[in-house]
Amino acid sequence: MIRIVSFGYGHAPAPAAEATYDLRELFYNPFADPELKHLTGLDAAVYEHVMATRGAEPLAQLAAYLTVGLHDIARGKDVTVAYGCIGGRHRSVGLARRTWEIVQLTGRKTVVEHRDVDLPLLPPSAHRI
Repeated sequence: MIRIVSFGYGHAPAPAAEATYDLRELFYNPFADPELKHLTGLDAAVYEHVMATRGAEPLAQLAAYLTVGLHDIARGKDVTVAYGCIGGRHRSVGLARRTWEIVQLTGRKTVVEHRDVDLPLLPPSAHRI
């Protein structure tokens, strides 16, 4: 099984994973956009915004490739990869979702988990805008 997890560093520490991608400094934070702030990476507007960000698609592709490789090396044992941003609602959800879509194409059993997507928004002071 391949497990892909999104989470927010502002809510709890990163989950245990073979690879963790810290998105806090890599991409624009949709929290800063009033139209996107209350949506999540499960909503089309945020997902499209995140994936239109320069570097997002290559990161998802590279992470998917690495994840499949780790799974092959682990000889079928479970492998977890995680994406974290501040609140776990926007960037991490979008990248986890896209990575899951790519890994699904390989036919491997894959699940995506959005640990913090339903938690309340963190205050502006928690975000690096």
